[in-house]
Amino acid sequence: MRLKLKNFNNLKYVGGLSQIKNINNPIKLSANESALGPSKKAIAAFIQHNKKIFRYPDGNSNDLIKTISKNFKLNTNNIIVGNGSDEIISLACQLFLDRNDEVIVTEYSFLMFRIYAKIFGGKVIFAQEDDFKTDINSILAKVNPRTKIVFLANPNNPTGTYLDKQEMMLLRKKLRSDILLVIDDAYSEFVVNKDYASGLDLFRNYNNVIVTRSFSKIYGLAGLRLGWGYASKNIIQAMKLIKPPFNVNSAAQKAGIEALNDKSWLRKNIDHNYKWADIFFENFINLGILTNTPVANFFLMRFDNKKITADNVYDKFIKSKIILRKMKGYGLHNSLRVTIGNNTENNLFLKTLNKIFDVFSTMLTSQSGCAFATCMAQKKPAAPPPTIKTFFIKKINSKKYLN
Repeated sequence: MRLKLKNFNNLKYVGGLSQIKNINNPIKLSANESALGPSKKAIAAFIQHNKKIFRYPDGNSNDLIKTISKNFKLNTNNIIVGNGSDEIISLACQLFLDRNDEVIVTEYSFLMFRIYAKIFGGKVIFAQEDDFKTDINSILAKVNPRTKIVFLANPNNPTGTYLDKQEMMLLRKKLRSDILLVIDDAYSEFVVNKDYASGLDLFRNYNNVIVTRSFSKIYGLAGLRLGWGYASKNIIQAMKLIKPPFNVNSAAQKAGIEALNDKSWLRKNIDHNYKWADIFFENFINLGILTNTPVANFFLMRFDNKKITADNVYDKFIKSKIILRKMKGYGLHNSLRVTIGNNTENNLFLKTLNKIFDVFSTMLTSQSGCAFATCMAQKKPAAPPPTIKTFFIKKINSKKYLN
């Protein structure tokens, strides 16, 4: 008799490219990583701890938990640190799912929600989005007696849209109290829109909500795999019972402490992001590319209204040594996601993007006999879509978030 393995072949997470064959140091704008990298203080803490890597780490990450508690004014009993926020998502599924329990995710949502749910025996139910935005009524319509967890990233990756604070509170209110709501706050530090509130701000002292946070995005520690979760004391205690004993390495813990404490670096990242988000957005609109309004550190570029395809655009960027993220794994077959990078990377991205569409415009002119501007005027709506009018912010005050 042969050993029988569980079949997880269709659950593999397929990320974007990190390298281009025969190309050294390509520009990687595919993973929503930090544009400016980690704080110098975080780097120094990481290097300083190298001499102690022969020791096992603190299995409970106590010093980091105390720092999180101080920075966010949380009780330490409500915090758990994980090997990336992915681990917190995994622990939630282990803790709450029995075979064939149902998990609701939005149509275009973070892939690890559905992957972990299936690994631990859950059945994934998709709630349709409304113009690439989470639809509360669609989620509620999918609820039945077997529903155990609703996963929601806010802002959402990869669409770049979000639910405002009233919508979030309404969703929790209308869900049954025995349904766990898991909110991924991975991009919350980037959002300064007045109608937005993070899961952490909205759902303190709830016994049926888990909020996850990441050090991979604005804090620039993606390579160290570091994240944390906030929940009721009972949930946190249960998670700590089933997590691995030394799940977070000691150097990551030290770097995380300094990253949180360096408020000036956080402010610099916020200011940089929204300066360039404004510029990216203006370029997309001018070129007639469908996209989300500036919210986080990335944009979803949709080419459904174009004769040029996402694959064509992707290949042209690869030839220019720039890596974007294909979205076919998310069910968005004619879209690309781009991360806001540093100044040099952003300038090269925009230069390449405009060059691609200059060539495309010449092709259109030769094929149709009309000037590109005229052709685009015929295709482009007279006014921006409602989401642009509603959410686009010209001026950003980073101090608002840091108060």
